[in-house]
Amino acid sequence: MKPTLRFIVFLLTLLLVLRFNVATEVKDELEELLAVDEEVEREAEKGGEKLSEAEVLSKAQRIVIELKNENTERVVNGNEFVLVLGYAPWCPRSAELMPHFAEAATSLKELGNPLIMAKLDADRYPKPASFLGVKGFPTLLLFVNGTSQPYSGGFTADDIVIWAQKKTSTPVIRISSVAEAEKFLTKYQTFLIGRFENFEGPDYEEFVSAAKSDNEIQFVETSQVELAQVLYPDIKPTDRFLGIVKSEPERYSAYDGAFILNKILEFVDYNKFPLVTKLTEMNSVRVYSSPIKLQVLVFANIDDFKNLLDTLQDVAKTFKSKIMFIYVDINDENLAKPFLTLFGLEESKNTVVGAFDNSMSSKYLLESKPTQINIEEFCNNLMQGSLSPYFKSQPIPDNTEASVRAIVGKTFDDEILSSKKDVLLEVFTPWCMNCEATSKQVEKLAKHYKGSSNLIFARTDASANEHPKLQVNDYPTLLFYRADDKANPIKLSTKSSLKELAASINKYLKVKNQVLKDEL
Repeated sequence: MKPTLRFIVFLLTLLLVLRFNVATEVKDELEELLAVDEEVEREAEKGGEKLSEAEVLSKAQRIVIELKNENTERVVNGNEFVLVLGYAPWCPRSAELMPHFAEAATSLKELGNPLIMAKLDADRYPKPASFLGVKGFPTLLLFVNGTSQPYSGGFTADDIVIWAQKKTSTPVIRISSVAEAEKFLTKYQTFLIGRFENFEGPDYEEFVSAAKSDNEIQFVETSQVELAQVLYPDIKPTDRFLGIVKSEPERYSAYDGAFILNKILEFVDYNKFPLVTKLTEMNSVRVYSSPIKLQVLVFANIDDFKNLLDTLQDVAKTFKSKIMFIYVDINDENLAKPFLTLFGLEESKNTVVGAFDNSMSSKYLLESKPTQINIEEFCNNLMQGSLSPYFKSQPIPDNTEASVRAIVGKTFDDEILSSKKDVLLEVFTPWCMNCEATSKQVEKLAKHYKGSSNLIFARTDASANEHPKLQVNDYPTLLFYRADDKANPIKLSTKSSLKELAASINKYLKVKNQVLKDEL
């Protein structure tokens, strides 16, 4: 039987009532929280007291709704926009993000944004975590009328506010008075300004599309030159203008390209970072994904970095949009050590200047003092492609009495590739569980062939030594370099017995009169 029109109207009405009731319950819950905060503020004002930083944070955190088993579906499905933070109490990244999330909630409330901010202890409440799609910690998800979309912005409070405003309100802030412009400057340190005589036409539409597509930078617009000059004093007197503003010595950068979506976004990507960016857990993803593939990293303690900052900024101006300059606190093991290990300098406490060409996966090291002249020359050579890639190496060892010679990065050419003898090279790492057994076999083989003047046994620690002609991914590895063909080493099986290895060696030796000892 087909439903009657009256029945369909009844169902629609019922659904609207239910949705209204759910939204009203959540709204009441949020208003109750805000009422408590306003009462706290009023009481503080009566006593002439100013809220402490801890009290401000506590207030901000109360604005964020706490999701549990009983209210998660109601909150998410009963509101147009809900930004959920899924976290775990034991997760350090969650703990770092939490205050930024709470601060963003306060800012968005002050802006009149309709977004509801909510958090869920996904470790304690696995059922609603599964319902929301929280699979790791921390996770940020935006729900629009109950449907989720991943968060793609930064992780400071300002980053969250900008992203949320663009997704739930307006992607561009319009300035109509000097007071508005001055107030805007107190809230935003980095932004893209657009001046258009009229807010219409193809150029303006591309500007707005870019604002919607970008997830990190606040876009602002005005039609009056005098208002634009409050934000960008050196604005060009043209019918349309774009420029990026940052709070640093290189404060203003004007756009001189075509008003095309992709070109505008490219301009933002190449100019949004400061002259020298401090690497943090919060911005690491943004830094690593920068389109600027040449990156100079400075590892130093905070005091040494402060003394070097002016020099770095002066150099960075010369290579603006071509080389990205990044500062890493050398005492931050999570951020610094992985990079320093690539240079074999993980224990260093002195200032280190290195560079990466991410398009070629090559690394370089400034091996002179980090003066302005030396850093500039280093960067010039990096730009021109004339720097030699850096391969880490241990100090050159004394192999006078060694039956198995220790090979380091600096001696690989001379002792392996340029040697007129056959070489059996063992490649190992200290953390390799099977390397010790192979090392013992190599030691025995070296004793067995001690009388041979045409065969050298050697080993290298791949964790501390590199060479462009040594590309090994499995440990241990045994490579036999024949005297007459060093370019094509033969890989021997590390699972072979001692006799099998000796037989393989005999097969390739120039001198064929070697005989196996009985004990082998």
